[in-house]
Amino acid sequence: MARKRHVIGIDSSTQSTKAIVWDEDGRAVAEGRATIALSTPQPGYAEQDCEDWWDALTVSVSTAVAAVGADTVDAVAISNQRETVAFLDADGCALRPAMVWLDERSIGSYAAYADQMGRDWLHRTTGKPVDTIPVVYRLDWLRRNDPAILDAARHIVDVHAFLTGRLTGRKAASWSSADPFGIFDITAMDWSDRILDSVGVGRRQLPDLLKPGSRVGAITDAASQQTGLRPGTPVFAGGGDGQCAGLGTNAMEPGTVYLNLGTATVTGVYSPTPATDLHWRTMTAPTGEGYFLEALQKAGAFFVNWVVDNFAEGRDDPGAFDRLEEAAAQLPIGSQGLTMTPHIIGVMNPHWDPAARAAIVGLSANHGRAHFYRAALEALTAEITRGIQAMAAEGLALERIRAIGGGAQSRLWLQMLADAAGLPVERSRTVEASALGAGIVAAVGAGWFPNYPTAAAAMTAIDQTVYPRPEFASQWKSLCARQGRIYADTRAYGRGMIDGR
Repeated sequence: MARKRHVIGIDSSTQSTKAIVWDEDGRAVAEGRATIALSTPQPGYAEQDCEDWWDALTVSVSTAVAAVGADTVDAVAISNQRETVAFLDADGCALRPAMVWLDERSIGSYAAYADQMGRDWLHRTTGKPVDTIPVVYRLDWLRRNDPAILDAARHIVDVHAFLTGRLTGRKAASWSSADPFGIFDITAMDWSDRILDSVGVGRRQLPDLLKPGSRVGAITDAASQQTGLRPGTPVFAGGGDGQCAGLGTNAMEPGTVYLNLGTATVTGVYSPTPATDLHWRTMTAPTGEGYFLEALQKAGAFFVNWVVDNFAEGRDDPGAFDRLEEAAAQLPIGSQGLTMTPHIIGVMNPHWDPAARAAIVGLSANHGRAHFYRAALEALTAEITRGIQAMAAEGLALERIRAIGGGAQSRLWLQMLADAAGLPVERSRTVEASALGAGIVAAVGAGWFPNYPTAAAAMTAIDQTVYPRPEFASQWKSLCARQGRIYADTRAYGRGMIDGR
């Protein structure tokens, strides 16, 4: 009888860690989950205890391993939350709480730093438009406000390096986990000395850099005792959760757009070259070859949930979404004049304005709960569509959208996206695409497949396709144009709130 064999993809995300056991067909065999607390000690701050990352990993992995047996696990890889940074002493203990990607304490200084370095140079070098999310702006904030932390830190690490350090004894960042920091040259595939010098950080403080898919090391005896994994189980370099999600939807396949309709929305397209534009940020691919162009909005399903909680029945009612979906599907495109922008926590592409605020325009006494729900979905659809159209204008041939995340369960939203973008929308078989992407990395590392295209083709699948309806294209074009004009008309309100904070 053939030995069962598995890999584990670990997705250490912002709110939880999922350890999912995958077989050769990309089917989830078992899983473990554990939550991670997020602290907001004051407005604009977002922090975590990095020990919680490790605790969540050990709980989730040990649960998954117990279900299949450690002897069946051939390899492990990690997908991690991006732009989150920890500062450790020589013993690997935290000097302060980790600063999470949601942290906006640099909002008063990030623009001055970008001007000092040269905005265009920063964008071309790192692939990241000027925004508060890349870690470099928090490093600059610390240099200005708490330089002792930077000077005392023996290790400045991302989540990937922190966890590989605990698993193998080697703190290693893959190119695709390091590059979101904004201190990484995406062409040279190396730390940028000019950026490091500007914030007073040395290379010796940073983790080893590895090409994605490289062998980091093996599970140590100590890690084995806490995770249940066999000592010696190989660990391969994974990467950022967004890029891993692209691999987990087989978006390396030509013509495929991956779309994560999660708490935030992430729209990604593979590019062989590091094209830069304000309509996306340029990320290194999780295979070590090429790039992903990512259009993003912080508030995706988060915005929809906020609308449901504040203008409809609320999510505590288990039937609320079904009723809203049914009622909203009966309304015409444009929600009878009710138009929104979803910028309740700022806007990313193409404006990159953390001070932006949402707007509700055209409200009348005839509008009800279903109008609010539909207008929220339409607003996000318009934002996503503009990003896709900008990528197409770059010369990338786009043939299909592959959707993941909780929002992909909405047939109404998938139809909106298909109609607005003029592309079929395929729903991925698994919503856990980041963990599957890490699993694919582990599978290639373990020798199951000769390369990533073969592995991704074998381990990914779709379970539904929604096709565009050309007869509605002109209405969506008009709605997207109207919705896109609102930001310029309301941006001053958000800036005034920030300046007065």
